[in-house]
Amino acid sequence: MELHPDITIEELVSQYPESVGILRTHNIICIICGEPVWGTLRELAYTRGLSDDEILKIIAEIRRTS
Repeated sequence: MELHPDITIEELVSQYPESVGILRTHNIICIICGEPVWGTLRELAYTRGLSDDEILKIIAEIRRTS
């Protein structure tokens, strides 16, 4: 699975479990009560006011740790 801004949170957490901690450092909570939040990485990041450039930096960080 390719990592991109429109990956669903469910796919992201499943394919890249380390992403949960990385997202948390960017104030993005993607797990609530053990269940993934629905939607895409882009949608969730936008709710936190992050730009497309910031999303790409997060993706790069996830790739580095995978």
